[in-house]
This record gives sequence, C-alpha cells and structure tokens, in this order.
Amino acid sequence: MNKTAHPVVHILDDDDEVRDVLSAVVQAAGHVAVSYGRPSQFLEKLDHTQPGTLILDVRLPEMSGLELQRHLIRIGSILPVILITNHADIPMVVEAMREGAFDFLEKPVRHQDLIERVNAAVKKDAQNRESIRRHADIRSRFLTLSAREKEVLQLVVDGRANKVIALDLGLSERTVEVHRGNIMDKMGAHSLAHLVRMHMIIQSGVGHA
Repeated sequence: MNKTAHPVVHILDDDDEVRDVLSAVVQAAGHVAVSYGRPSQFLEKLDHTQPGTLILDVRLPEMSGLELQRHLIRIGSILPVILITNHADIPMVVEAMREGAFDFLEKPVRHQDLIERVNAAVKKDAQNRESIRRHADIRSRFLTLSAREKEVLQLVVDGRANKVIALDLGLSERTVEVHRGNIMDKMGAHSLAHLVRMHMIIQSGVGHA
C-alpha cells in the first residue's frame, strides 16, 4: 500500500461542463482532481493503492453509478463514493447509500457542500487505509508466534493468571512468564490492555490498535 501517495479526487460524469466545473472547484480547494467521461475510462486507470475519493454521477453511459459502485465493492475498492444526482434519482441514491456510498449531493451542486463532502471523504479514506495497514501489521506479528505462544496468548487475554495458565498447560510459572514476555515483544504490545485490543482485532478482522 502506497502510504506516501497524495489523495486524488476522481470525478466521473458524462457532462463535459459539469466535469470542468467540479474539477476547478476541487483543485481550487487544494486537491488533485482527475476527471472521466465514462466508467471504463475510470476503471482502466483505477489504482487500489491510491488514496482519495470518487465523485460519481448516478446516470452514466455503459453502466449506472449504482452498478459501478457495486462493481467497485466486488473488486475490493475501498474508495469512498460521493454520488451526484438529480432529484428524480433519489430512490436510487438511497439504495446506493444502503450499499455503502459515503454521501450524495443533489444537482446543481453547491461548491461549498462539494468541498465539505470531499474533505470528509478523503479523511475517511485515510482512516480506513490506516486501519487496514494496522490490521495487516498486527496479523503479521501474530503469525510469528509459536503454537505454544498462541495458546498462552489466548489464556492471557481470557484473564488467566500465570499460575493458572501454568496448571492448564502443564508448564512452570517461569516458563509462562517467558512466553508472555516473548508474546509482548513479538506483538509490539505496550501493555496488557494493548495486547488485548490487538487480539480483538485479530479475532474480528476489523478495528484499531
């Protein structure tokens, strides 16, 4: 994952004038903007490691905005989607929001509203990517534990004392202490509470350390 990449605001609308206006507004707010007239053009350039957001018109050639959003979900894109729509498309937008769209704006789009939504979406994308990076890092540390250390870890987070863990596993207390020290070192845990939070992330697949 490219942690140093600058966020890009993708703008997908088949109206040339709308694309030009939205691009100008986004760039004036200090963001990098890239625009497309067709979904295929956007998909051809899509880089999953590139942070940012997608401003997506609901009605497009080739496929609807909702169909494109579903496709992005299927291929594992986490890019937040901001839909732009006419009033008549509101039922479609409601469905898109239920399926995970970040937000929507009704045409004609107010410039201040657009910038507020874009800023929020870019921030959310950064948080999501950091959470994924942290989870992958925690998971990789967990995989360095031996089978015995994983057993000890489970009992530690269950709140068992060293003496009880020793009895449960047929080990000496000193051996349990050594295992606990190794677990803390390998996991990079600053405290027992931190270790418990990391274990919860491993078990759930989501969350923050």
